[in-house]
Amino acid sequence: MKTFTPFESLRLPVFAAPMFLVSGVDLVVAACKSGIVGCFPTTNARPLEQLDSWMAQISNALREFKHEHPDLPVGPWCANVITHSSNTRLPGDLALLEKYQPPIVVTALGSPKPVIEIVHSYGGIVIADVINLKLAMKAADAGADGLACISSGAGGHTGFLSPFAFVSAIKQFFNGYIIIGGGITNGQGVAGSLAAGADFVYMGTRFIPTVESMASDAYKEMIVRSTIDDLVVSDRITGTPASWLKPSLEQNGLDLTTLDTAPSRNYDSSQQIDTRRWKSIWAAGQGLGSIHHIEPVSDVVDRLEQEFHQACDEMINKTAMFLPPCVQA
Repeated sequence: MKTFTPFESLRLPVFAAPMFLVSGVDLVVAACKSGIVGCFPTTNARPLEQLDSWMAQISNALREFKHEHPDLPVGPWCANVITHSSNTRLPGDLALLEKYQPPIVVTALGSPKPVIEIVHSYGGIVIADVINLKLAMKAADAGADGLACISSGAGGHTGFLSPFAFVSAIKQFFNGYIIIGGGITNGQGVAGSLAAGADFVYMGTRFIPTVESMASDAYKEMIVRSTIDDLVVSDRITGTPASWLKPSLEQNGLDLTTLDTAPSRNYDSSQQIDTRRWKSIWAAGQGLGSIHHIEPVSDVVDRLEQEFHQACDEMINKTAMFLPPCVQA
């Protein structure tokens, strides 16, 4: 049930999605200051002491900004936690959730159960990333407040279902928050997702080439130059199907046809990133091709707002002829 909401001050129904090695303090704070939800994966902050520092920085920065600008919409911040059994650092992450109390916690690659009691105890909400109906039903049964439907076209660990069919199916048994993720990079996509029945959208790739993201300049430039044809989905890198930039694989000397087996799924954030195969391989979603500049988050959100309002107006005009005469009047 949608009994609690941290979304009242949102400018747009958009999450700057949590992205591995991309989302950090600056991106989260800039997104929230711009009036959308700012998210980051806790796995980006290693060791645990760095996660403690990041959460303190985000909390303090937003508290000060709200005090200085009480009339501006400020989005809530969100921590993304991997609950897969391989993540031995999960207890430490949970302790920091309890300490800093992010309004929203998103769980990934595992059940939301480990975080629900803690987050609900301080009034936060829990959203579970899901890629199919089986996982969605399990997350709903576990008590998740929302489901992030990672659909076909999403970057990073991706899904395979049509977002329209996925949302329609989930609405048959779930009445909590629904987020669509998958290839959305503009305000028209936001409007279309709401029309399809979602409450919010995940938008990741659009925020990679921003000034505030942790992505390298070369990664940002590759996003700007690439198109949807430059993507390949494979489980050969992390053990889970993910959407990768082909030029990134090539510059790392990787040929997916020669990688016969997928590695074991290991998402232990207590390990150092430097030793992992995927550290220098870059992911992206199918929204490529509509991103042309590296720019501040605030400029991206300004444009999204304009596009969203324009799309809503166009939708009203396009549907007017199909409405009953009494409604048209």
